[in-house]
Amino acid sequence: MSGVKTKAAIAGALAALLMSTQAFAVDPGYRELDADHTLVIDTNKGRVVVEMYPQMAPAHVERLVTLTRQHFYDGLIFHRVIEDFMDQTGDPKGTGEGGSSLPDLRAEFNIRKDTAFPIAVVGRPAGAVTGFVGALPVQSQVNEMSAITADGKTAAWGLYCQGVLGMAHSYDPNSANSQFFLMRGANPSLEAKYTAFGAVVSGMDVVRKIKIGEPPVNPDKMVKVQVLADMAPADRPNIQIMDTRSPQFQTLVDQMKKSKGPDITPCDVKLPVKVAGVDVKPEAGPTPVLSQGTASPTPPAGAGPQQ
Repeated sequence: MSGVKTKAAIAGALAALLMSTQAFAVDPGYRELDADHTLVIDTNKGRVVVEMYPQMAPAHVERLVTLTRQHFYDGLIFHRVIEDFMDQTGDPKGTGEGGSSLPDLRAEFNIRKDTAFPIAVVGRPAGAVTGFVGALPVQSQVNEMSAITADGKTAAWGLYCQGVLGMAHSYDPNSANSQFFLMRGANPSLEAKYTAFGAVVSGMDVVRKIKIGEPPVNPDKMVKVQVLADMAPADRPNIQIMDTRSPQFQTLVDQMKKSKGPDITPCDVKLPVKVAGVDVKPEAGPTPVLSQGTASPTPPAGAGPQQ
């Protein structure tokens, strides 16, 4: 190769690198996803990206990462899908009664946190604080309660808003294994009864397109599930989400309180997302909320969460 061609090639490579760096620059008030704890779920209806939070449920996050890296979830169907409730999957039998060869998990319905545990506050209902850990909606006892608890800590748990990732279990709360569900709507009856440990950050429209049924006829399926960190850089989705620790998030919450009233909840807050630097418009309309009705949230064996 001639000197001129060599210089041109080097210049081209440097320009491409510069463009790549600029394309992946993080916008103010936004952050990149935690690649080690983010699942990229490619379904036959499209892609869903879910970020998980080990600070809320370390064993459950580790389990999904482990099974994903074993390709356990590839090809599994959504065997139980209820409109405005949830999409359940993760069963190799496709019946709701299967699991992996790994031992069942102990419940991580809530955590014990100290006063320094970071929660991005949205509201302060009586005796509680609501907000976000990452993109996961949460509720906590107020820090003042720590003065009268034996361990000097308070409880916090995930809220089952639309898009939240939860783990299915049977009557035994310590029976979660491989089956998980993604919330199509909000359902507070599940809170502190099922481990909530992640949130859909992209692809909520896909979650709501999954075919309904118990089981559905010709069910939809997860074609391939990957950990974001394991994907080749060129194949990774370039997603940024509003950082709930940022001033921009606080401005968003303040604006919502002015327009909708002071009693908004984390389920009312749809965090802005950018895909490849482009703002993604959230679904229009209010989040569906499934009535709790009279049904128990405790499921029969293998069935997962109940309405």
